[in-house]
Amino acid sequence: MKTEQISISGMSCNHCVMAVRKELGKISGVRISDVVIGSASVTYDESQVRREQIDAAIRKAGYTTV
Repeated sequence: MKTEQISISGMSCNHCVMAVRKELGKISGVRISDVVIGSASVTYDESQVRREQIDAAIRKAGYTTV
């Protein structure tokens, strides 16, 4: 398991937080520790999930990783 604090740009409100949380929650093997404006803390199983998948989910929510 790997834990990462991911910086996210473009977030400005609780709707942003919920959108990111929703998309990350769709990825099997990812445990969301916290999502706040500007960042997400996640733990994921590297044998099931690639970091690129996490970044793609954040982009799908409408934001970009830094």
